[in-house]
Amino acid sequence: MTESTNPRTVVVTGGSRGIGRAICLAFAQPDTHVYFNYLASAEGAAATVRQVIAAGGRAVGAPVDMASEKEVRGFLERVVDETGRIDVLVNNAGITRDGLVVRMKEDDWDRVLDVNLKGVFFATKVAARVMMKQRYGRIINMASVVGVTGNPGQANYVAAKAGLIGFTKSIARELAPRGITVNAVAPGYVETDMTACLTDAQRNAMLGQIPLGRAGQAEEVAAMVKFLASDQAAYITGQAIHVSGGLHM
Repeated sequence: MTESTNPRTVVVTGGSRGIGRAICLAFAQPDTHVYFNYLASAEGAAATVRQVIAAGGRAVGAPVDMASEKEVRGFLERVVDETGRIDVLVNNAGITRDGLVVRMKEDDWDRVLDVNLKGVFFATKVAARVMMKQRYGRIINMASVVGVTGNPGQANYVAAKAGLIGFTKSIARELAPRGITVNAVAPGYVETDMTACLTDAQRNAMLGQIPLGRAGQAEEVAAMVKFLASDQAAYITGQAIHVSGGLHM
């Protein structure tokens, strides 16, 4: 199967900043509808819309809590009502609530798993039904290098990202007969708002582990997502592709 000749519809969860915004911008073109959600930053969402429009695309942002099945379903149903299809789903939304496991509160564990993993289940369940009828679709899940390597102080986040990789492989097997590919992208240390809070010592320690000796850029991650959403990647499914400068090999 090939991409539809109709205008494509791309859904990006968590598109108000960082990697999510870069992904929205990667799909900014006249023949593509970009829908994204955000949780709290209406200002950031408005900035994403402005930048996509300035780049020649079309974008709509909506406040959606990924931990709410009702809100996620309503958001995706709106997309289908307005465009008639979902060609690409990028499950990017994620949060952190770091802390050593012996001190971690149950709410910190639950909230991270609910947003970062259960939210992907909610979105994929709705989008997959639409894609199965189309007999075409691309699902790209944003994992993380720490989902493979582990990371102290992030047991909840790591568990969610590791689960996401397993989820990707299982859903890829389920949906392949309908012409739908499912892959994960696992970024390493990328310069975003989420990593801006690191101290110089933490940043230098991280850079010392990266063979390429530098942090990644959100646009580099977005380029991989765009490739996996293209016809050129039609024979790639069930993979977790690391964009980490060699941090994990």
